[in-house]
Amino acid sequence: MLNVLAYKYFFRLDFTGDKRYTLSQSTKDILTGLDDPITISAYFTEELPDSLGPLKEDFRDLLYEYQTNSDGQVVFEFINPNEDEAKEQEVQQLGIAPLILQTRENDKASQLRAYLGAIIKKGAQQEIIPVVQPGASMEYELTKSIKRLTVSDKPKVGFIRGHGEPDIRSLGPVLQELSTLYELDTLDLNVPNAWTEFKTLVLLAPADSLPLFHLEQLDQFLASGGRLLAGVNAVEGDLNQGRLITQTTGVESWLNDKGFVITPVFVTDVSSGQVQARQQTSFGVMTVPMDFYYFPTLINFPEHPITQGIESVTLVFASPVEVNPKDSSVTGGILATTSERSGKISPPSFLDLQKQWTEADFPERDIPVAAYMEGKIQGEAESKIVVIGDGDFAVGQGSQAEDNLSFIVNAVDWLTDDTGLIELRTKGINSRPIEKQLTDGERATMKYLLFFLPILIIIGFGVVRMQIRKSQRVKWMQEDYSA
Repeated sequence: MLNVLAYKYFFRLDFTGDKRYTLSQSTKDILTGLDDPITISAYFTEELPDSLGPLKEDFRDLLYEYQTNSDGQVVFEFINPNEDEAKEQEVQQLGIAPLILQTRENDKASQLRAYLGAIIKKGAQQEIIPVVQPGASMEYELTKSIKRLTVSDKPKVGFIRGHGEPDIRSLGPVLQELSTLYELDTLDLNVPNAWTEFKTLVLLAPADSLPLFHLEQLDQFLASGGRLLAGVNAVEGDLNQGRLITQTTGVESWLNDKGFVITPVFVTDVSSGQVQARQQTSFGVMTVPMDFYYFPTLINFPEHPITQGIESVTLVFASPVEVNPKDSSVTGGILATTSERSGKISPPSFLDLQKQWTEADFPERDIPVAAYMEGKIQGEAESKIVVIGDGDFAVGQGSQAEDNLSFIVNAVDWLTDDTGLIELRTKGINSRPIEKQLTDGERATMKYLLFFLPILIIIGFGVVRMQIRKSQRVKWMQEDYSA
């Protein structure tokens, strides 16, 4: 009877720190809302190397959970493409390419064409996962694919242009990631009420002043319940000319009226990114990487859906951003702060790459550089705003960093997506390294203790158990059963 019940009602206990074997609430909501059947064809090679063997079983278990939580609306099958050449060609034409793996069997090296993909179908529509990734991303990719098949109208996200913003092509990785769930387009604020078709607007690194009419258009957008992501450069650094200057576009004062205080100073931080600098060495002038304290690397993130799963984000010439809601109907908070060793430099100033920095240059800590607000910010409609004290972190080189990309995509997700899929995108467990302040000897002791302590506990338990059983046997042997 237990076997029958377990077959019908799939469940499992999850003791992992990141709950990787537990479906998130957003996934469950999407599955229970399915009106039409979803068919999942998993194309997995039958004989996978030991390192990939658990991936197939994890994916199968995940699909069982999808089937159970969807009340049978999700059905799946596993297909081995390696059975014959014709099937392999068919799978490759569908968009699932093999991974060429080096294997060794009977002391002989060989290559294996391994398939680890899946196709999700709803009627004539389909989504392809070329390679199923292990861990929490497995659920995210699967749920995202199902959502794309079931959502008829994608929310529209607009990138504001016309004020010296960076070329839209420099946001390539960001646009690629966002395009899976949203319809993306550009917006010219010169066109009255063009914002009505957008749910979220993105304003990144404007270099020119925004006319009053454009700011009024943004007010109307927020009053209608719109959402806004603003990356503002209140200061600007020129590495070629060595200048540190302020930059005024009108967005700063407009945001100040909403409750965001952007201070036009440069944030510096010991936790920082690097730049390539030319230095004189014994071998001549060489280009070497050096810590650049004007590029703060953020590692302090208060708990919020936007920052969930993010470990570090590097900004480029950032300014402090504080939040001070003007009304009790509006709530807000900080999204990221600098480290405990940071400081501020007021412009105008000169940039000296040869400067010898000291502890006195970093007298402050936890300087806020990103914030959010939600509520009746403008008018009576509920709206949201996210402000970052740097508009360049998502552009060009900065957008290539995984957490930089995740930060801006998470922000757009939080602003735009009401299904909670953002929880899945960053679902995972942060790294837990041994604390840096420990000495080498303390680190070594900690490592050996963590390795041997469980073994010693098990051995100790066994010895104690053996002694107890031995004492029981001796006691039984001494009993007189003749009576």
